[in-house]
Amino acid sequence: MLNVNNLTVSYGQSEVIHGINFEAKPNETLAIMGRNGMGKTTLFKAMMGILPNGAGSVAVDNKRISGMPSHQRVASGLAYVPQGRMIFPNMTVKENIETGLETSNHKTVPMEIYDLFPVLHDMRHRKGGNLSGGQQQQLAIARALVSDPKVLLLDEPTEGIQPSIIKDIANVLNQIRKLRNITIVVSEQVLSFTMAIADRILVIDRGRIIHEDLRENVDTQKISRYLSV
Repeated sequence: MLNVNNLTVSYGQSEVIHGINFEAKPNETLAIMGRNGMGKTTLFKAMMGILPNGAGSVAVDNKRISGMPSHQRVASGLAYVPQGRMIFPNMTVKENIETGLETSNHKTVPMEIYDLFPVLHDMRHRKGGNLSGGQQQQLAIARALVSDPKVLLLDEPTEGIQPSIIKDIANVLNQIRKLRNITIVVSEQVLSFTMAIADRILVIDRGRIIHEDLRENVDTQKISRYLSV
């Protein structure tokens, strides 16, 4: 469903993503783990078209999206929840979610979204900036989902969120996969969260994939060492 082939990304003359290759299958949750500064956010921004890539390509459902502007990538089935959530603080919860409808067949927010996130239904007339960090993360995911994506990119979804809400988000992501045929790619540093949602784990280090394992084969001590060095 998502194919990244020999992708490179540079800041000026400095290459920071070095020929990365990976695939994510239909209805698979793939976690890309790594310490801060190892290239996770840069990789996600390049897949989304926020940063230009050099060599290589990105494809969704066998359609090449490299070179497209971000909004065309969304229309092609790619959705993105950025690090830090980036919701609109002065808009209501409902208005925030409605901003994701532009490329959707829906005219209004489907009740399925509110069923997944009951707290957003209760707070739909409240301004986004008045929500807690965990509620804002749920709002950002809901906004991405209303575009009916084939692939959902989540960049550091647990950052700054209390443990009880992290469990809630893990449960929602697993529920989303049961309800929809959706591929989820998540960048993350919290191993317990990753183990609760991921079918497969990749480790990125200095812009290169250095390790890959199925969840059932993961050596958690080894992954923890990659994250803590």
